[in-house]
Amino acid sequence: MIKFPENFLWGAATSAPQSEGYSQSYGKSPSTWDKWFEMQPDKFNGDQGPDTASDTYRLYREDIENMQKIGLNSFRTSIAWTRLMPDGEHVNQVAVDFYRDYFKRLREANITPIINLFHFDMPWWLMEKGGWETRESVDAYAFYAKTAFELFGDLIDRWTTFNEPIVHIECGYLTGYHYPDIVDFTKAVQVGYHTLMAHTAAVAEFRKVKPDGQIGIILNITPAYAKSAAPEDLIAKQNADLLLAKSFLDPTVLGTIPPALIDLLAKHDLLPVTKKHDQQLIADNCVDFIGVNYYQPLRVQAPENPHFPAQTTDDLYANYIWPERKINPYRGWEIYPEALYDVAMMMKNDYRNIPWYVSENGMGVADEDRFMNEDGQIQDDYRIEFMQEHLLQLHRAIEAGSSCFGYHTWTFNDCWSWLNGYRNRYGFFRVDLEHAARRTMKKSGLWYRELSQNNGF
Repeated sequence: MIKFPENFLWGAATSAPQSEGYSQSYGKSPSTWDKWFEMQPDKFNGDQGPDTASDTYRLYREDIENMQKIGLNSFRTSIAWTRLMPDGEHVNQVAVDFYRDYFKRLREANITPIINLFHFDMPWWLMEKGGWETRESVDAYAFYAKTAFELFGDLIDRWTTFNEPIVHIECGYLTGYHYPDIVDFTKAVQVGYHTLMAHTAAVAEFRKVKPDGQIGIILNITPAYAKSAAPEDLIAKQNADLLLAKSFLDPTVLGTIPPALIDLLAKHDLLPVTKKHDQQLIADNCVDFIGVNYYQPLRVQAPENPHFPAQTTDDLYANYIWPERKINPYRGWEIYPEALYDVAMMMKNDYRNIPWYVSENGMGVADEDRFMNEDGQIQDDYRIEFMQEHLLQLHRAIEAGSSCFGYHTWTFNDCWSWLNGYRNRYGFFRVDLEHAARRTMKKSGLWYRELSQNNGF
């Protein structure tokens, strides 16, 4: 048997916008997702918008009972900024009551809550002012974070500021998968910088409100793998590492923006607008832990005909398809568990072996009802195999001294997933879209219960 450290966190993760539903009810104001769906429903898979999600707002009590059935000792979700503070200034008491009861019940069930503050759900009232493009967003977010810490700090000891900040930067301003769906590298960099400063401001507020707690950030990171040892491919790897990993890891863990990243941005006339004391604020507000979301490796090669100065990241590195790859055909993602070991070693060797955990790892599969047996249970052996392969690499890294304290899958219930809606399913529990209250445990849920009970497999 492969055993994990004592008190290891076995859990799952979701987000408020993907699970709660009631996206414009009970005092909640619209986010960019609510408005985008209202304006362009045809962009969303099957006209599936954010209003229903997994109906967790109504069914969280039953969900917590189901978490116990599969052995979760921890769970990560987020607070919806638009639900807690619909106008950015005043607190919605209905939301306070909901979240407090949700968090209390998790604790009573011996499930440690890890609460995230922002999971791609920019308030529409702030987006109308420019969203993360404007420095005003930093102060608005810091006020929201401070309010959340004050309202729920007695219940929550572990917090995170952002989930995958690179995603709302890249998808919103370079690739068209998030609102505002534009291609503007200059704005993308400014959005990234303001996101970093919002994170920094939130950490500063946390230290004042809850000095005995822990705060981190969740990043989707993997070292880039170059196609070859050719100088041009290695430059592409360096560019990808700087933009996609070091851009947030270095300032949040080490307190500094990499000089090589500054040089790269300056070379392409992409430096953001900053303020005088920003660097000191970054240095003074490092995180206590890191969450790592890992699904697929990043393989890069030199771009063939890059623009100069760069107009998108495609001009700095190009994706490379490894001929030997194993692929999940439903997402088009390579399955490469070995990268999780490499991430763990990177955290140990390059980031002072900061405590970290796997905050997301999972496998999305379409049309899972094909694998339902006569008893109505989905036989998702492929998901069990996926977790086993990744946990083997994680265990190897822990044995080598990497300070990993937990493993969370994406996700607990099948959830709504942005433009993809419910195209791919990830959960331990199947959600019936016609009757959301019908949650059915998949085979992977039974396996995860044994994993948690045995602290290994």
